[in-house]
Amino acid sequence: MELYILCAFAFLAGFIDSIVGGGGLVQVPAFFVLYPQLSVPNVIGTNRLASAVGTSVAAWNYSRSVSIPWKTVLWAAVAASICSYLGATVQSMMPASMMKPLMLFLIIIIAIYTYTKKDFGHREDARAPEQLGWYAAAVGGVLGFYNGLVGPGTGTMLVFGFVSVVGYSFLRASAIAKVINVVADVSSLVYFFMHKYVLFHIAFPMMACNVAGSYLGSRMAVLRGNTFIRKVFLVVVGGIILRFAYDVFAR
Repeated sequence: MELYILCAFAFLAGFIDSIVGGGGLVQVPAFFVLYPQLSVPNVIGTNRLASAVGTSVAAWNYSRSVSIPWKTVLWAAVAASICSYLGATVQSMMPASMMKPLMLFLIIIIAIYTYTKKDFGHREDARAPEQLGWYAAAVGGVLGFYNGLVGPGTGTMLVFGFVSVVGYSFLRASAIAKVINVVADVSSLVYFFMHKYVLFHIAFPMMACNVAGSYLGSRMAVLRGNTFIRKVFLVVVGGIILRFAYDVFAR
């Protein structure tokens, strides 16, 4: 029964994550609740395999309908990888809880800005070609550092960064974020595989459901466009705000 419930959450997480990111906010807490006897590396490693395959399917789905600027993706991915390592190093020296009040404030500002600016992310106003790489690297670097330091909501923040800083539409920003997520997930999976933290008897059913959710979500995003993605983005950002508010105040 626990596995059936977890697979249902994996489907929902894949659906949400394929559109604007944030699937981990659904899938990981459910995993910890349903399998409290497992170690943290077992949960994270098993979850990472399922979500990585689902995100790969979403990225492939986007690439069939959306032109992905691969040079921009490369700049952002390299910067994100380097800064994620730096963020993890800093996190080992200071508690991430020190950053969470600041992040809660910033995410509330992002939610208000996106809600009030009705045309935000509906059309493209990208930077000049000679500037794209640097702006993409800045987005990847800042959010890679955040991913290593704090973690939750990185995919959603990547979408916002590529819309607000680089100037892409929600649809193209979502496609780019998926590719960067795949690179980051595959890199971290090497560690989990080497230390045998992945539980395949749980990961494979989760993977199937996550892939189904990712395929459906990415197809809906492509078919319904920027307005639909913006609405889902606001819902997911609301969930991230609640998560951080709980961490900051309840604990």
